[in-house]
Amino acid sequence: MLHDTPLIATIVAGLVLACLLGLAAQRLRLPALAGYLLAGVLIGPFTPGYVADQHLASELAEIGVILLMFGVGLHFSLKDLSDVKAIAIPGAIGQILAATLVGATLGWGLGWGWGGGLIFGLALSVASTVVLLRALQDRRLIETERGRIAVGWLIVEDLVMVLALVLLPPLAGLLGGTAPMPAAVEGSALSGALGLSPLLATLLLTGFKVVSFVALMLIVGRRVIPRALQYVAGTGSRELFSLAVLAIALGVAFGSAHLFGVSLALGAFFAGMVMAESPLSSRAASDTLPLRDAFAVLFFVSVGMLFDPRALIEAPLALAATVAIIVGAKSLVAYGIVRSFGHDRQTALTIAASLAQIGEFSFILAVLGTSLGLLPTEGQDLILGGAMLSILVNPALFRGTDWLARRRQPELPEGAPVPEVPPADAAAELADHVVLVGYGRIGSQVAAALAREGGQVLVIDDQPERCAEARAAGHAALVGLAQDETLPARANIATARVLVLTIPSALEAGTLARRACEANPQIEILGRADAEGEVAHLYDSGVDHIVRGDIEVARGLAELVDSPGIRSAARGNAA
Repeated sequence: MLHDTPLIATIVAGLVLACLLGLAAQRLRLPALAGYLLAGVLIGPFTPGYVADQHLASELAEIGVILLMFGVGLHFSLKDLSDVKAIAIPGAIGQILAATLVGATLGWGLGWGWGGGLIFGLALSVASTVVLLRALQDRRLIETERGRIAVGWLIVEDLVMVLALVLLPPLAGLLGGTAPMPAAVEGSALSGALGLSPLLATLLLTGFKVVSFVALMLIVGRRVIPRALQYVAGTGSRELFSLAVLAIALGVAFGSAHLFGVSLALGAFFAGMVMAESPLSSRAASDTLPLRDAFAVLFFVSVGMLFDPRALIEAPLALAATVAIIVGAKSLVAYGIVRSFGHDRQTALTIAASLAQIGEFSFILAVLGTSLGLLPTEGQDLILGGAMLSILVNPALFRGTDWLARRRQPELPEGAPVPEVPPADAAAELADHVVLVGYGRIGSQVAAALAREGGQVLVIDDQPERCAEARAAGHAALVGLAQDETLPARANIATARVLVLTIPSALEAGTLARRACEANPQIEILGRADAEGEVAHLYDSGVDHIVRGDIEVARGLAELVDSPGIRSAARGNAA
C-alpha cells in the first residue's frame, strides 16, 4: 500500500521520524538537525527496513533548498554586515580559502582530481546557518560584538557559496566533470559564432544571464514585488497573502532557473532579498515560517538518505581527517584571523566554535558536485558524515569555550554562558518585581501601564531591538528565549511577585510557566490565549489568570453597544 502513494509515504515517514529523532536530539542537548539527518539515514537505501522514494525525496529537497535560500535572503541585512565588515569580510574569505585548500588537498590525496577536491574543500569551509544562529541564541550572544561578528562572517560565507553555485556548472567541463550543463552546451555553440574558446564563451554567457537576472530583480523586482505584496495584503485575506509570498518565492526561483539558467537557490535568495525591503517582510517571514520549516526538515531528511553508513567502517581515517578539518583546521584558522585583528581571546574562541561545523550549503554543494560528475559518491558520504559528527561535537566546543573563559572568571556559576562583559545582571538587584515576557505591541503597553503605577518591571524578549526599546523606556531588560532553561534564574523569578506572559506561543509560555512555578511556587502567573485548547494547556502549566483576546474584544464591543451616547463618545475618542 505504501508503494501506491510514494509521495505521501515519503513525506509521512520523513516528518514522523524527523520529529521523533529531533525530540531525542533536543533531550540530549544536541541540535535537532542531527535527528533530521539520522531520520534520512534510517529511511534511506543503505539501511534495512522501509526505503523512501529517493527521486521524490530529492524533488522535495529542491523545494526545501528554495525556501531555505528564500529565508536567508529575507533576513539578509547589509547593515549587519557593514557594522563588522572590517573583520567579517577579510576573515570569512581568508578562512574559506584556507579551509578549501586543506580540504582540496585531502580530496586530491584520495584521487578525486581538481574538481572533486575543490568542491570537497568548499563544502568543508562553510558553516551551517541553522546550527550557528541557534547556538548564538541559546547563549544570548546575538546582540553582543561576538555575535555580530559571527553573523556577519556567516553572511559573507553564504554570499561566496551563492557565487560558487553560479560558477561551478559552467566550469564543470574544465574541472573534469562528465555531466554537460545547458550553459556549457549553449556556450560551445556560441563559441563558433564569436570565434571564442568554448570555456570563455560559456563563462560570458553565464555571466550575461546572471547579470541580466540580477538587474531585473534589482530594477523591476524591487518595485513590483513590494507593491504586489501591498496589494494582496489590502484584500485582508491572510490566506491569499501567504499564498502570494510562496508564489513569489517559488515562481522567481523556477523562472530564474528556466529563463536565465541560474540556480534555483540564487533565484530564491534574490526573491527573499527584494521582499525584505517591503514593510510587510516581517509578516511574510512569520506567515511562511511553518512551511519553510517543514520543507527544510524534508531537505535534511533527503540529505541523510544519501549517506551510506558503511563509510564509517570502510573509510574511518578519511572521515576522521574530514572531521579534523571541519572542527580543527577551520577553527584554528578562524581563531588566528580574529586574534590578528586585535580582538580578545574569548571573541576568537566564540567565532572558532561557531564555525566548527558544516550544514546546508555543504549539502547543496555535495549534491551539485555529484550531479556534475565532479565529486565521487565517497566524497559526498564524507561530507555528510563530517556534517553529522561536527554538529554533534559543536555543543561540546561551545561548552569548552565557556569553561576556558570561566577559568579567568571563576565567579560565574557552572553551566552559565559567558557574557560579553561581566556587568551585573539586569535582574540581580530586583525583588518583588514583575517579569514581563514579550515586548511587542501588547507587552509594551502592559509595561507602560505597570510603570505608571510605580512597579518594578523586568522585560524579557528574544529581539535585541525590543530590549533596547524597553531600556530606553526606563525598564530593566534581558534578551532571552522563553524556552531557555536558565531564564528563571536570570530573571530572578525566585523573588518576583508576578509573571506576565504576553508571547503568542502557548507552548513556549507553558514551558516557562512550569519552570517559574518550580523556582517560585508563590508567584502569580498571568497569560494570554487565542483558542480554547491554549487555555487548558496554560492552566495545566500553572498559569493562574488567562485573558482571551476574542472574548475581551467581544465584551468591549458589547459594552459600547449598551452604553448611552455611543456615537458622540466615539467621535470624542477619535478627536
